[in-house]
Formats: sequence, structure tokens, C-alpha cells
Amino acid sequence: MFFGIVLVKSEAVSWYRIFEMFKFQSFHMYGIIGTAITTGVILLFISKKMHLKNTQGSYLRVPLKEKGLVRYLVGGSIFGLGWALCGACPGPMYILVGTGVLSMLIVIIAAIAGTYFYGIIKSKLPH
Repeated sequence: MFFGIVLVKSEAVSWYRIFEMFKFQSFHMYGIIGTAITTGVILLFISKKMHLKNTQGSYLRVPLKEKGLVRYLVGGSIFGLGWALCGACPGPMYILVGTGVLSMLIVIIAAIAGTYFYGIIKSKLPH
């Protein structure tokens, strides 16, 4: 709930702010995303220096990425297109329903259907 309140108050779930971001008209969303990335990097660095462990008892680490720039470009483009079309990325979709934007239920259903479809065809894709 706290995360949802922060996103609503910072206007990170605002369709207008997201639209501005994709049209490169405002720094607002890039500032929020940049702050989140910077915070994550700092916390990961601190957790490595302090040798913190996760709930399973192993040390926190960033897994190595597989090679293949094209897969990330295609996947990121599909994700960005969906974000631009519906005006929300996966997390804020639920927050928007909580704020009364019931049309987001259509987007959530479509996202679940897309995830299900991916699960069906995943073994046939060139991973």
C-alpha cells in the first residue's frame, strides 16, 4: 500500500506523465526511474559490502545476463509499446484499479492472457 501511495502522489501512475515521457516532453518520469535505479544500485552495493543474505541464506548477487542484444531490444520494444499504449507498466496497473480506473481491468486481463500465451509458446521460441 505504501508503494502504491508513493506512486500515486509522485504522479508515476498518471497516464499524462507517461505520455509526456514517451514524447520526450518532460523529465519527471525519467527522474523517478533514474532515482529508482540509483537507489537499487546503492542498496545492492551496500548489501554486498555488508555480506547480507536473502531469506534462503545465500548472498545477494546479480545473475549474469545471457548474450543476445536482439532479444533484449525486441522484448524491451514490445514492453515499451504496451506501456505506451495502455499508459501503465505492470505494477501500477493494479494501483490504478485501486484508484478507481476500472478500465485497467481490461489491461490486466490482456496482460495475463499475454503471459499465458507466452508460456504456451515459450518452448518454441529461440531462447
